[in-house]
Amino acid sequence: MFARLDFAADAAAVGLTLQPTRMLLFGNPRAGTPLMAAAPTAALDLPLKMLIWEAADGSVWVGYNTPAYLSERHGVPAELLANIRVVESLAAIAAGSA
Repeated sequence: MFARLDFAADAAAVGLTLQPTRMLLFGNPRAGTPLMAAAPTAALDLPLKMLIWEAADGSVWVGYNTPAYLSERHGVPAELLANIRVVESLAAIAAGSA
């Protein structure tokens, strides 16, 4: 885990209101470096990010860029996608479906 950003707390600090919204940034140089070596623009989306937010109705949502999307966006070779598939497992845990 590189960072946890609490957007709602940041909003509150400047007198604004935002539903609970957090971003998690995480990764591992052993996993990400081969992706960046193969497709340098992948660094735009690394470290991996996951957004977790509460909607006005109280439902909680989890969003992230899938490995397939990152492959398509940056031309990451398919054989390197296993390096970042952990994002899918972590999203399932965060969503309570794992």
